[in-house]
Amino acid sequence: MDASEALLARIENDPVAAQRLAWPGDFDITRRDPVEDVRLPSGLTMRPIAGDGAGGTFFLCGEPGDAERPVVYADSEGRAALIGADLPEAVELVVSCPMWWHDVNSGLPLEELAAEVREDHPDLDRERAELAAALGLTLPAVEKVVARLRATAARTAPGFLPYVDDDDHQPYEPLFRS
Repeated sequence: MDASEALLARIENDPVAAQRLAWPGDFDITRRDPVEDVRLPSGLTMRPIAGDGAGGTFFLCGEPGDAERPVVYADSEGRAALIGADLPEAVELVVSCPMWWHDVNSGLPLEELAAEVREDHPDLDRERAELAAALGLTLPAVEKVVARLRATAARTAPGFLPYVDDDDHQPYEPLFRS
């Protein structure tokens, strides 16, 4: 079993971890129905593994045992990004930057984005540390996670921009602009 499949099984079998990923992580494994059926230009399979409250879907790409198992996030507005080289990397992102990872290119300081979540969720840091431990993850510094997201997302186009078959194969727009 590869690292992505092992982590997904761990999440599915730990209701507390799944709940903490759902809120405040906004990575809900009970929301696996994408807004529309999408495909990748490469033909790599896309398996919906979680969704968020705004209708976006997290897809684990490739087949179990493949050398690479990247994670693509597609929102309900027709934008997408490659957010992790594998599921552990993508989960590190949603645990480290819950609710605000979408906004890393907004121009706001990372501390300000994180502070907004902490206002509504004062136990965030403790719960994040407990969740990481439960999932067997060692969280890098937030700045490193954000830098990795930016580098990974820069590789989205063209190979990881999904498209809809019945939409003349028009690709989604990149979620992050360089």
